[in-house]
Amino acid sequence: MIYDCAIVGGGPAGLNAALVLGRARKKTILLDSGKPRNAVTHASHGFLTRDGIEPAEFRRIAYEEVLRYPSVSHQSDAVTAIDRVADGFEIRLQAGTALLARRVIIATGLAETLPDIAGARDYYGSSLFNCPFCDGWELRDQPLVAVSEYGDLYHKAKLLMNWSRDLVLCTHGRGTLSEEERSDLAARDIRVIDTPIAAFEGRDGQLEAIVFTDGSRLARSGGFLSPAQTPQLDLQDALGCERNEQGGLVVDEMGRTTAAGVYAAGDASYVMPSQLIFAAASGSRAGIAVVADATEEAWSAGR
Repeated sequence: MIYDCAIVGGGPAGLNAALVLGRARKKTILLDSGKPRNAVTHASHGFLTRDGIEPAEFRRIAYEEVLRYPSVSHQSDAVTAIDRVADGFEIRLQAGTALLARRVIIATGLAETLPDIAGARDYYGSSLFNCPFCDGWELRDQPLVAVSEYGDLYHKAKLLMNWSRDLVLCTHGRGTLSEEERSDLAARDIRVIDTPIAAFEGRDGQLEAIVFTDGSRLARSGGFLSPAQTPQLDLQDALGCERNEQGGLVVDEMGRTTAAGVYAAGDASYVMPSQLIFAAASGSRAGIAVVADATEEAWSAGR
């Protein structure tokens, strides 16, 4: 059997693509390793009718809806290789099996690597987060910290002022802020600490203090980190897909990559902001593109 489309990744992007394809009566296989990036998150926000939902519950509802369509099937397994073959693509799975699909949607998203700071993982998803739009409301008016080793700290500081005016920035010793940015921040009473962080401290997922390598401490009840992000599934290069400067796949407005028959949705194409609703929308677009391209191909062939 050959599927019309294989979707690699069962997050909001892959699930919404499957929904579109199922409703278009396309034979679709949804491949999901069961390791979502937001597994540490207690609640997801910003998705109308689902604001505050637990990620596991979101996935449960989504799978229930998607699998109502008889043309959609689901297999819980990791993809190890994708090769272009005569009829489309051969997709090999960790279990040792393989399947064929005419088209592929990459919706595996990005893997996050947290800063190498003791305790970071203990508080990430509970009182330390990545996206202010996702979790800023829950930390409103609290004493916050923003930690980044990259060039986004100044921009993130400006954003966070929408939720709290008690804000301290930590470069973790990287010195990523320009003198002009530091001057601008000082004029707004935003403190910048360049001393590297030794540890985050607190209890039961609730941040209480930041400990620096010089022994000093800073009381904070929450904050935002900037994890390094890399592709979850590094098979796209073998398919001939171009990447953008952020490491995501180059796509057109409908999610088509630069490789024929390969589409990308969600964080695999570096959709920003990194929110459920943006990822789901990109999955819908990719699903529509697959249906449109398959329709044109069949029409041209007289089918």
